[in-house]
Amino acid sequence: MRRRIAPLVLTGFAAAIVAVAPAAAADAALRLERYLDELTSLRAEFRQSVTDARGRAIERAEGTMSLLRPGRFRWEYRVPEQLIVSDGKTIWHYDIELEQVTIREAGATLAGTPAQLLAGQADLDEEFSITDAGEGEGLQWSLLTPRRPDPDFRELRLGFDGRELRRMRLFDRLDQITELELLQIERNPRLDPSLFTFKPPPGVDVVGRAPAG
Repeated sequence: MRRRIAPLVLTGFAAAIVAVAPAAAADAALRLERYLDELTSLRAEFRQSVTDARGRAIERAEGTMSLLRPGRFRWEYRVPEQLIVSDGKTIWHYDIELEQVTIREAGATLAGTPAQLLAGQADLDEEFSITDAGEGEGLQWSLLTPRRPDPDFRELRLGFDGRELRRMRLFDRLDQITELELLQIERNPRLDPSLFTFKPPPGVDVVGRAPAG
């Protein structure tokens, strides 16, 4: 049976942690804070890949994403065909091939994840330790390590081209690496709020329920 790729927004996102001077760490935090402060919405194409601890590619996916802060996002995976929508309170994960919709409460699902960070629902200082990871592949990298005692991932690297976020690399506890590359980026476009609502199509299996209120 074909593997089902784990969407990045529903996962928790290794190189060794680099010791850096306080000034460099401050620059890394400022770079990320400035990006998030200036971000109200985002639309982009994406490519997602997962490699195992031996560096072998085990999953690949691509699609389009839309983000409207705070809390709302829409990820449309073309291969395999999946749709993930959140209105800030509820997440709907529609696996089109399996004809199944999984409903989850957004706050608990995204707590401490990169998706929560981008969606504007995370406190940087409370959730992450931020250091500078230097230059590589033409990008400036910020390194985030979660402060939670039992996180789903060990570290997250964000690659910036100037003030634009281009790549995310997440290292999980099994030494797998999930990488997301953003292409054709539109920052702060006008987005229709209806993009971030979802009603399961007739006839599909529905697992879970939307939170009350």
